[in-house]
Amino acid sequence: MLHPQSAVIEPPTALPSLGPIGEPRRQPRPPQPTPQHQSDHPAEIHPELAAQPAILAIDRFSLFYGRQQALYDISMSIPAGKVTALIGPSGCGKSTLLRSFNRLNDLIDHVRIEGSISLDGQPIYARHVDVIELRKRMGMVFQKSNPFPMSIFENVVYALRLAGENRRAVLMEIAERSLRGAALWDEAKDRLHSSALSLSGGQQQRLCIARAIAADPEVLLMDEPCSALDPTATAKVEELIHSLRGRYTIVVVTHNMQQAARVSEYTAFMYLGRLMEYGPTKAMFVNPRRRETEAYVTGRFG
Repeated sequence: MLHPQSAVIEPPTALPSLGPIGEPRRQPRPPQPTPQHQSDHPAEIHPELAAQPAILAIDRFSLFYGRQQALYDISMSIPAGKVTALIGPSGCGKSTLLRSFNRLNDLIDHVRIEGSISLDGQPIYARHVDVIELRKRMGMVFQKSNPFPMSIFENVVYALRLAGENRRAVLMEIAERSLRGAALWDEAKDRLHSSALSLSGGQQQRLCIARAIAADPEVLLMDEPCSALDPTATAKVEELIHSLRGRYTIVVVTHNMQQAARVSEYTAFMYLGRLMEYGPTKAMFVNPRRRETEAYVTGRFG
């Protein structure tokens, strides 16, 4: 028998704390990095962009809706005469950024900005800027086609009418040129004075593009122009984007990554209000440099 004083007494093992029904209470997990924390790194800008002359320059641009910040410190340039796609999951800020280019966000209460955006070297948010003139230089095509309740002809020449142009020959020349540019002339030339609302959805979207280019803008902004269209109409709009490149600088927001790969020469990936990566479209889809970009373009999230 062991002497009581020679026995080795082990300290009691701590019992797990019990929950209300007698089960071990779960220990809190250590804090995990959130996507917000993961996206604090500077954007990855591919060097090929440095060789391209820029028409739009965005410098440390942030945007707030009241106290809520929607865009964070974005710096990038948009190459002149090229097609640039903005991609990213819903709510990442790509449409907000697009609407900042022609100051459509000014129409929303309690919006404020930091940083700058310049068009041809001129800051667009300077106090002296005429916003109406700015929007003439940057045409906009929205997600849902929005033809005016008037004839096809009057839709196309609407901006010219507002500018005081009433010469019939001039209006007709611009209407034909714009409809041809939007690949709609052959379908609409015999019904120019019919209601624009009688056109199909795809035709209405191309009419809106014709209306936008009638004012001869430098930049054409497209906010998901094919999201409400069927595949046939989508293909026609994509062909139109191809035909317009070079004549206009085009910036298109799309959720469709295949579409971005088909129509754009440069692609910017946005996430949680930040620019994550920006470079030639082929490199962005084949050899992205950031793991967030790779996860998005391979369909692992978004």
